Amino acid sequence: MGKLLKAVIAGIALFLMTGAAFGVEAVTVQVETEASQQAAGEQETACVDGADCHFAQATEADAAEPADVVDAAEPGEAEAAVQPVAAAKPEKAAAKPETAAAARQTAEQVKGLDEQVQEIKADVLSIAAQLSRLEEKLLYPSDTQVALFLSLAGEEKFRLDSVSVELDGKEVAHHLYTYNEIEALRKGGVQRIHVGNAMTGEHPLHVTVTGKTEGGTDFRKDESFKVAKGVGPKLVGVVLSGSKSITVKDW
Repeated sequence: MGKLLKAVIAGIALFLMTGAAFGVEAVTVQVETEASQQAAGEQETACVDGADCHFAQATEADAAEPADVVDAAEPGEAEAAVQPVAAAKPEKAAAKPETAAAARQTAEQVKGLDEQVQEIKADVLSIAAQLSRLEEKLLYPSDTQVALFLSLAGEEKFRLDSVSVELDGKEVAHHLYTYNEIEALRKGGVQRIHVGNAMTGEHPLHVTVTGKTEGGTDFRKDESFKVAKGVGPKLVGVVLSGSKSITVKDW
């Protein structure tokens, strides 16, 4: 009886121990399962929050496939693109001589136009001079023409300010001189101070000169003359010899 009771107690104890171990294993498996499910849930949540992981991977894989195709097609396309460029280079090289020739032609045309303009200017000046002479002949015929020319002579240095000329009692010329004009007269220049008409015979001529001497003193000189006009033009030269002398001579 005592042995049987011990055997029953031992069996119950073994049963309780086996059940406890089984319970621990079940709890462990359940904990691991819950941990796995929680990790999977977090991964799914991360994928949902950012982007679909499976679809993103599939998209990258799908995108990689056309890239291979494009890469495979690139050599042919590159060759096709290079051929037109290579073909275009000779055209550009051929266009450069044409551009240079066009530039030379344009330069020659401009030069030709400039020469034509210069020739036209020369022709215009020549025509103007001819018209001036023709006008002078029409206004002052040779039978009645009287021309007065002024020049400087002598070694006396003075500054010429003005010259006034009267013919037949009428003032026919009055001129104020600039520095350049005085220098031109000192270097031997001649000024045509008056051109007019006069009848045949004698005509009174009165010349008045004003200026400054070399020492800075103002002077005024008046002289009267008789001009004999014959048949044909009459050319008269008025010569200023310093501040003290005015002479008249025929040219």
